[in-house]
Amino acid sequence: MTPAPPLHELVAATHSPFHPDGSLAPEVVPLQAQHLSNKGIRTVFITGSTGESHSLTLAEKLALYDAWHAAAPAHQINVIAHVGSNCLEDCKTLARRANDLRFRAISALAPSYYKPGSLTSLIDTCAAIAAAAPDTPFYYYDIPALTGVTFPMETFLTQAPDRIPTLAGIKFTNPDLVSYRRSLDVAGQRFDLPWGVDETLLAALATGAQGGVGSTYNWAAPLYQKLITAFHSGDLSEARRLQSLSIAMIDAIAATGFLGTAKALMSHLGVPVGPARLPLTNPTQSQISQLLEKLKSLQIPL
Repeated sequence: MTPAPPLHELVAATHSPFHPDGSLAPEVVPLQAQHLSNKGIRTVFITGSTGESHSLTLAEKLALYDAWHAAAPAHQINVIAHVGSNCLEDCKTLARRANDLRFRAISALAPSYYKPGSLTSLIDTCAAIAAAAPDTPFYYYDIPALTGVTFPMETFLTQAPDRIPTLAGIKFTNPDLVSYRRSLDVAGQRFDLPWGVDETLLAALATGAQGGVGSTYNWAAPLYQKLITAFHSGDLSEARRLQSLSIAMIDAIAATGFLGTAKALMSHLGVPVGPARLPLTNPTQSQISQLLEKLKSLQIPL
């Protein structure tokens, strides 16, 4: 396996597109790819949390893999496939397909119903998934707020490599910056740790992050690109201002249910990704109108 370049960039965690009735709409994927390319995005993370992974069937996930495989090359977009599931055999099936499609990487979060009871059990689970895609780099997806699985990632990075030869790093969607710094110290140049909490990208950059994976990059990538530029040029005042805009934007969207409202915003921008599936909720037309006015007042570049 040839190691993939590290994710030292903004990676958009994409929505899974649905028709108004909630059925899968893979024909929308080329529009998503074009939209993201126009925003300067060159890598996508599909069928993850933003993609409502646990609300998708195995067949739907595979259909989205195929749709992105077909659409991405024309827009010079790389694809990372989330393959995590509560069913290990489904994980392996997804990993094999991603490997066959030669995606840039795969990633998996921890099982969240029957949770791994130890770090060893978590590593064994990740190893079984990664082994199904022997030619594809593997990122563990640490998101304890949703999985309820919490282990020290710095220890994961010391113990997992012997069991997971394809380990590329961790998608770090864990707001614990102390743990993140510890993990960066262990990772060195060997492992890649893209940051996964959009509201604290600036803090993560100061802690050592070099890239991020996030849902708001679907529509607000220019805001974060400016934030990163300001940080690296030493203009912390501007970087802080832009992070505050990001937080205000996310607060406004989350007020009416983050995923459903974010998908409505994408549809407003000409990418009809449809509604969120139950048990998630969707905003009313009035709430969408109020959101658009709020974003306009914040001068969020969309």
